[in-house]
Amino acid sequence: MYASVILFDLDGTLTDPKLGITRCIQFAISELGHSPPDADKLDWCIGPPIKDSFSQLLNTSEETVLAQAISLYRHRFATIGLFENSLYPQIVETLEAIRLAGYQTFVATSKPHIYATRIIDHFRLSSFFNYVYGSELDGTRSVKSDLINYILLAENLEPTNVVMVGDRSHDMIGAKHNGVTAIGVTYGYGTEEELITYGADLIARTPDEIARLLI
Repeated sequence: MYASVILFDLDGTLTDPKLGITRCIQFAISELGHSPPDADKLDWCIGPPIKDSFSQLLNTSEETVLAQAISLYRHRFATIGLFENSLYPQIVETLEAIRLAGYQTFVATSKPHIYATRIIDHFRLSSFFNYVYGSELDGTRSVKSDLINYILLAENLEPTNVVMVGDRSHDMIGAKHNGVTAIGVTYGYGTEEELITYGADLIARTPDEIARLLI
């Protein structure tokens, strides 16, 4: 496999954000007057755009309700939730090896880039990435296919030179939609079956396997 550029998903790939995301979802749902699900029943919300998750959780497509839920979620996430997060083991060593091998690396997350940048800074990972790409607060580029397309254009990249690394189906779908090689990781929140079904070319079961597949 020839590649010179690696795009990394954030949630479920570089960091384990479960505590922060689930607590912020529970907070928003409670503030709206509903009984929130247990945290362990919210794993499927980690990765996809938060608007889609609230639409399913609240069983509504009403824009006003969804906007209110997202606002409540972000109220807690911006000050508390984004730091209720932890790096997966071996991530630093994996990124060091990939950078040492000469790859360009970018973060490609559905999370708003203003939060993603703070998280990358918090974990002192900034030096490992050329740039952090994410969505806008209004939802622009929250769909991974749109985000990857935007990165390819912004960085003038050839899809055949690019690999997307992520843990959920939408990472694989986004990669395939743009002609990009996809590595699915199973230590995050997607299963191997999910990743292969949606187009993973390769599977990594631990972070250091990502480096072994690439180098």
